[in-house]
Amino acid sequence: MAKKIIVIGSGFGGLAASLRLKAKGYDVSLVEKHPDLGGRARVFKKDDFIYDGGPTVITAPYLFDELFNLFNKKISDYVEIVPLDLWYRFVFNDGQTFDYSGDEKSMEKEVKKFSDKDFKGYGDLVNFTEKIFNKGFTDLSDKPFNNFTFMLKQIPALLSLKSYKSVYKLVSNYITDKKLRRVFSMHPLLVGGNPFTTTSIYTLILFLEKKWGIHYSMGGTGRIVKALEKLMQEENIKIMKSSEVTEIISKNDKVKGIKINNSKIIDCDYIICNSDPPNVYQNLIKSKNNYNFLFKQKMKRMDYSMGLFVYYFGSKKQYKDVAHHTIYFGNSYEKHLDKIFEKKILSEDISYYLHRPSATDPNMAPNGQDAFYVLVPVPNNLSNINWSNEGDKFKNLILDKMDKSVLPGIKENVVSDFYLTPDYFEKDLATLHGSGFSIQPKFSQSAYFRFHNRSEVFNNLYFVGAGTHPGAGMPGVLSSAKVLDNLF
Repeated sequence: MAKKIIVIGSGFGGLAASLRLKAKGYDVSLVEKHPDLGGRARVFKKDDFIYDGGPTVITAPYLFDELFNLFNKKISDYVEIVPLDLWYRFVFNDGQTFDYSGDEKSMEKEVKKFSDKDFKGYGDLVNFTEKIFNKGFTDLSDKPFNNFTFMLKQIPALLSLKSYKSVYKLVSNYITDKKLRRVFSMHPLLVGGNPFTTTSIYTLILFLEKKWGIHYSMGGTGRIVKALEKLMQEENIKIMKSSEVTEIISKNDKVKGIKINNSKIIDCDYIICNSDPPNVYQNLIKSKNNYNFLFKQKMKRMDYSMGLFVYYFGSKKQYKDVAHHTIYFGNSYEKHLDKIFEKKILSEDISYYLHRPSATDPNMAPNGQDAFYVLVPVPNNLSNINWSNEGDKFKNLILDKMDKSVLPGIKENVVSDFYLTPDYFEKDLATLHGSGFSIQPKFSQSAYFRFHNRSEVFNNLYFVGAGTHPGAGMPGVLSSAKVLDNLF
């Protein structure tokens, strides 16, 4: 009889893990606390507007293709994924813009708008990030780092790729203009890291975008979730919705099953958690007898990613000149990030990411209108910010900033809106301290030093998703499920 696996959580890591293990012949059940699948990639609907809950930048789409190929099926029969010509429009607080794309002629023009001499440096930077990509992504993103000896073997290569430098430091070796340094160092923020402390391994995202481009799934990222759910149903993976795992039952060095909604118990042979590892270890496993001194120290020393304030809004006016993805930089960069990550205080000098899916897909909004979300990095809940008091004030600050920059007149044109704070990430998505991306991607929290894909504590408990290797972001969480191919 097939061994029984329970997958907890239906973010992209959990969906991918369920399919990969089903393809290996296991009896797989997926358990999700919400009435819908997707985790951070859930879909919200309000007043005829459709909003993707979280992930909107699709890179490395072949990782989705692979999941359908496992069953000799084609993703194109389930969902339409299209490449974007303009990847991001960067807007600076003085009104200058940088259009970021895969077109080299256009990139030359954009770089030279800011600095003639930095175009060569940009080319050299891309070449160097290709080397980092070849090692960090191609070689290591699907390899388990459960073994310290394996980690030690990687150190010489990682040192030669300057992994001890921060992303910002590495970019600054090639780029002199301060605004361009922001453009080419911002990628860690997409996976929960501070560019000034995140290991330069994460500059591989720069090359990853170059290699496969940036894509959008028609109907929103949620359509990919729906496509994967349909595939799972076709392959007889059991899906249990509105079923919150309130305890992982363990005995000695093994997990034995789960308790759902504080009552029903389901036994299994293995558990795969697509749930925040620090929250699982702290709150879902009641007996801590197996946690040795080193593991307890690991838990204590972790630094968590920033929190996110996400404001979803529909506009009765269409902003036809606004790009699909816009990144707006406030006045300060390093000081602003220090306030978020270290001092954990709110600042009025915000930077934000604005998503306008109706730029590519008019069906996301009623006819002649626009659907948006704006994502603003904020401190996580270690800040003790009371979002019940601060939420509306912060929403109005964001509206004011957008009104004076990217979306003039937006304050008068919003017809439907709501927002999510770090409290949503802590309570609804069960991430410790309401962090947006679990733990930060510092060198001391990467690879072997992250929470392991196969638990350090229980030999039949496994993790996929943002908090384990290789990390956050769609390629990261999908690759974490590929790691399981090397462990099962």
